[in-house]
Amino acid sequence: MPALDLLIPFFAATLLFAVMPGPAILYTAAQTMARGPKGGMLAALGIHVGGYVHVVAAATGLSAVFRFVPEAYLAVKIIGALYLIWLGICFFRKPREEALPQVNARSPLGAFFQSIVVEVLNPKAALFFIAFLPQFVDPGAGWPLWLQLLILGTFVNIAFSSMDFVTVALTSTMVGMVRRNAVGQRIVRAVGGSVLVALGVHLAASRS
Repeated sequence: MPALDLLIPFFAATLLFAVMPGPAILYTAAQTMARGPKGGMLAALGIHVGGYVHVVAAATGLSAVFRFVPEAYLAVKIIGALYLIWLGICFFRKPREEALPQVNARSPLGAFFQSIVVEVLNPKAALFFIAFLPQFVDPGAGWPLWLQLLILGTFVNIAFSSMDFVTVALTSTMVGMVRRNAVGQRIVRAVGGSVLVALGVHLAASRS
């Protein structure tokens, strides 16, 4: 494993990044507003599972392709942005049943698979792992570099997802009372959809 003088700043930096509001936290909050606490939890879990794709890619060096093939980065970025916008627009659709808080039984599970796709199609997540993790590996350690990257990346993914789950709990508490009526349901779905559309537009318009 890396030396202690590398692990201490690694843990500190990871926790700092985890508590900073970012697209994953906003996305999880939007899913919670639209699908309820179960949908939010499954969305956070989907982001967590999708994060391991980037962890493994960083450990095996595949994420470095984005650095040397700008076209691949741009293509994945646009696809991910359009997918987020499409999900946001879907949230504006009128639900089949106006009486909530119950959500369509298939809807929360759909949030899980959609979130995996969103995370996998997020090239910035791949670039974060490939740029962040190598700063804390120790070439002189007894463990191979790929294993160090895999362990460090797993810790980062768990730390980030922990905040996503906290976001679900806080969002559920705040909107729980509002969701008990049809008007409140339409409001939270509109807010959730707006957040997803805004995230997609921001991702598509960002220069990096």
